[in-house]
Amino acid sequence: MIEFLLNNERVSLEECDSGISVQQYLRQQHRLTGTKEGCAAGDCGACTIVLGEITTNDNAIAYRSVNSCITLVANLHGKQVLTVEHLAKGNQLHPVQQALVDHHGSQCGFCTPGIVMSMFSLYHTDIQPSREAVNKALSGNLCRCTGYRPIIDATTEVCENRQPDQFNAAEQQTLAILKEIRHKHVDVFANRVHLPDSRQAMAILLAANPSARLVGGSTDLALEATQQLKTLPVLISTQRMQDCRQITISDDTISVGAALPLSYIEAVLVEHFPALHELIERFASLPIRNQATLGGNVANASPIGDMPPVLLALNACIEADNGTTTRIIPASEFFTGYRQTQLIQGEWIKAIHFPRLSPNTHLRAYKVSKRHEDDISAVCAVFAVTIENDVITAIASGFGGVAATPVSCNELAIQLMGKSWQDEHVRKRGQHILMAAFNPIDDVRASASYRKQVLGNLWQRFWFETQSDLLVSTRVPHYA
Repeated sequence: MIEFLLNNERVSLEECDSGISVQQYLRQQHRLTGTKEGCAAGDCGACTIVLGEITTNDNAIAYRSVNSCITLVANLHGKQVLTVEHLAKGNQLHPVQQALVDHHGSQCGFCTPGIVMSMFSLYHTDIQPSREAVNKALSGNLCRCTGYRPIIDATTEVCENRQPDQFNAAEQQTLAILKEIRHKHVDVFANRVHLPDSRQAMAILLAANPSARLVGGSTDLALEATQQLKTLPVLISTQRMQDCRQITISDDTISVGAALPLSYIEAVLVEHFPALHELIERFASLPIRNQATLGGNVANASPIGDMPPVLLALNACIEADNGTTTRIIPASEFFTGYRQTQLIQGEWIKAIHFPRLSPNTHLRAYKVSKRHEDDISAVCAVFAVTIENDVITAIASGFGGVAATPVSCNELAIQLMGKSWQDEHVRKRGQHILMAAFNPIDDVRASASYRKQVLGNLWQRFWFETQSDLLVSTRVPHYA
């Protein structure tokens, strides 16, 4: 049995189809039809709701927007669920709703509930509503009518003038209930979704259910139910595995728990690897990043996953756990075939370890896709080159979309190590190497020839950008 708060109502749920989405559950069981279904794939945002969770310091509630169409009901345990119906207080609209009315930000209205919930999620942060922050908050919401300007204006204005609302007033009461629920033992939901809270319990479950599927944020797995209409097998969730939800920073390594959503780890990764900022923000929309886990993205071993090329270029390692011992697998050895990895039966990913960059290492990450946001890569390329006194001392790389697995190009290091980075030959030779290195496929996203050309062009872009970096770092300051 799982427990959660639906607004202020405590819900205990034992019997429910394990594959049903939160969107279906809300509409069918509670008639909360403000939560719409547009795409059933996490692309349009019409189904956006907000989940409230206890913060890591245990003294507040953090509200985050998620796509309810690809969120499994089992993921609601210990959380507060808010839909558009819960925001108004009697006949008085919530400030975000009123702002959308005042700015004429709704026309047909189908997408409006999801937009309101994304606005509400931003409203309940202390983030300054810059244009970039507002666009990020609304990145998961499509609207075919308004052209977005009135929605952006409404969000900016209401978040510039935040006032306490009924959720702030009830926060301590809500927090106490969620803490009580959190400490309750939960074994299994609907006889098909297991929710272990320790590595020992996880190991026992994997041994007893060898065909079970591990699930993190469900942003990929749920598509099998919503798009392919499959019946999901027995699932084992990592959501309550505290061992998999830690961030540890040491003198030489940044370690990130595999079960943490991308939005939770974004700040620490960008702090230590600033060049990843754009790639992470283009990983998907914010509601997807609020659910999708780094471990899930890596374990899926998709050749077009956005984060595996990062792991390859940064010489990261994957820590696999079996409940008794752990082992470290270099990212360069982890991906063994199309959607296949080094993980063996009974293992799961506990954490990913990123070594710190040396001061002389230059990192860039590029994603080329048909849409700027919320789209799968046609080509993803990540480069890291270490330059000492203009001499190349190390080159690492990671690529997606060009082979059956995420892949590196060792030939770059073999042919270019020891060369002068500023030599035009390095630019031209690297371009030639990459255009000949892989045999990508033709598909709906891009042709093979296009992917090869893009690889060469991205190397050239990387070379030019790092020339600028070197020029800035060696420029002699001018003193008046």
